[in-house]
Amino acid sequence: MTTPAAADREMVGLAHDADGARIPLAPERARRWRHLEDPFVGWTATLSITLLSLFLRLWKLGTPHSFEFDETYYAKDAWSLWHFGYARDYIDNDGGIANKHILAGQTTHLWKPNASMVVHPEVGKWLIGLGEKTFGMTPLGWRVVPAIVGTLLILVMIRFVRRLTGSTLLGCVAGLLLSLDGMEFVLSRLALLDIFVAFFLLCAVHCLVLDRDWYRAKMANLVPGQLTSGWGPVRALLFRPWLLVSGICWGLACGSKWEAVYPLAAFGLLVVAWCAGARRSFGVSWPGLRALLVDGVPAFFHLVLVALVVYIATWTGWLMHSHQYVQYLSSTQYTQYVSGGSDCGKNIKEDPKKHWPTADQPVKHGLPGLVQGLESLAYYHRDVYVFHTHFLTGCTHTYASQPRGWLLLNRPVGVDAQTGIKPGTDGCNAPQDSDCLRQVLLLGTPAIWWGGILAALYAVAMWLGARDWRFGVAVVGIASTWLPWFLYAGRPIFSFYSVITLPFLVLALTLAIGKLLGRSTAPTPRRTVGVVIAGSYVVLVLVNFAWFWPIYTDGLLTHSEWLQRIWFAHWI
Repeated sequence: MTTPAAADREMVGLAHDADGARIPLAPERARRWRHLEDPFVGWTATLSITLLSLFLRLWKLGTPHSFEFDETYYAKDAWSLWHFGYARDYIDNDGGIANKHILAGQTTHLWKPNASMVVHPEVGKWLIGLGEKTFGMTPLGWRVVPAIVGTLLILVMIRFVRRLTGSTLLGCVAGLLLSLDGMEFVLSRLALLDIFVAFFLLCAVHCLVLDRDWYRAKMANLVPGQLTSGWGPVRALLFRPWLLVSGICWGLACGSKWEAVYPLAAFGLLVVAWCAGARRSFGVSWPGLRALLVDGVPAFFHLVLVALVVYIATWTGWLMHSHQYVQYLSSTQYTQYVSGGSDCGKNIKEDPKKHWPTADQPVKHGLPGLVQGLESLAYYHRDVYVFHTHFLTGCTHTYASQPRGWLLLNRPVGVDAQTGIKPGTDGCNAPQDSDCLRQVLLLGTPAIWWGGILAALYAVAMWLGARDWRFGVAVVGIASTWLPWFLYAGRPIFSFYSVITLPFLVLALTLAIGKLLGRSTAPTPRRTVGVVIAGSYVVLVLVNFAWFWPIYTDGLLTHSEWLQRIWFAHWI
């Protein structure tokens, strides 16, 4: 016999879930801000993990006392920006004389007056220079800000996942996983640009999630119940503060490296899809088309145009010294083009048509000077684009790798190595017929990346099958930060570029762990099994990170100890 309660559930259909609990209507769900646990507990846990991560990243930060990998470019460019206002060339670039003088403590009489042809935007280099201004032109000076930003990336990750899931526990799990990844750890201790892209990109996506909550709550306040006709609210939703902040973050991400353009486009489309879903839940007919018009246009202004303005503003130092770039770089090798096949960019010809027109104009001042500077900046960007897409075609590099293997950690990058340390020297206790070595290797923690691949596949299934929008954030993040690199597989690219993919892999892992634990915190057998599996995985990640610690931190190892950590031949 059917009970009244059961009959009631049958009549209302989806108004109750499988357990019989009432499902709130769309306005009710949208009106309430996402439930979060005790903020004091949340911030205490967040700051505890953040401070621990900061300690690990600052530990012996000044060692090795050398320029590691591409630090040789960015550290010197950063110093130039803060002292001259623009990036200058330096003496004997190829011979490394400038490096020897800088490491010995000399910073004068090393710089040429001509502008340097830098091929990446300036935000990250300005930030690196801030550390050099504080601690001097030393390894500590040029690495301290990346260490701080790498730590802040972990803080944002915790708050981001906490916002998505409403769980402080899952937020802390995400923060721990990110803090224990070797690639994120090593990049946080190097003066490279990629950690800045990852930080600003995650901040931008976090703001988009905040905007999603704000948008739905605002719509619920404007629409008392379900709509039967019309477009829904329009004018009241034209200005969206969190979208504006996100646009600023996107501009800073693109101002660190251009690679942020692809996720900007992808997440911009996702925002419109979220708006369409919100309007559909309130009864708007043709919600996709209408959201594209009434939400897509404001979103374009908030995200793309604001990001463009911020991006141009980050080139202020360049614009103030544009005459230097016009004088020295309006006819450089980067204005040449590849003619047919290329042997590392050597098969090139002069193209006189690509001479900067502004080089033939007198220097202007005031507003006309700004316009002239922007025109020169546009030509400069064209030359940089030629460099990235053509000039290195056919080149090879010891540590270059194909993006298809990045998530598998197919080819890590060695950023520093001291080999052949004899027994009894520098604390080496190797057998007399062997030796010791020190190495810094840009290698992700395998337990995170390999587990992340499975979590990414699960995220696709949950987004498309269960229509859980949170998994969509992970899927779009992974796809938009990884797949575009396949377009540039013909030139030297490196696996550590995928650090901007890492936060979304961690998100997929954390959401999968959340599903494993379940919603209920009651001590059931299912909950116990989930806690044991999830806890064991986090411990495995910790042990995995600790095992590779010496090759993340330039630790002294015997040759046999080093080989125990080099699991595959292509890791050498």
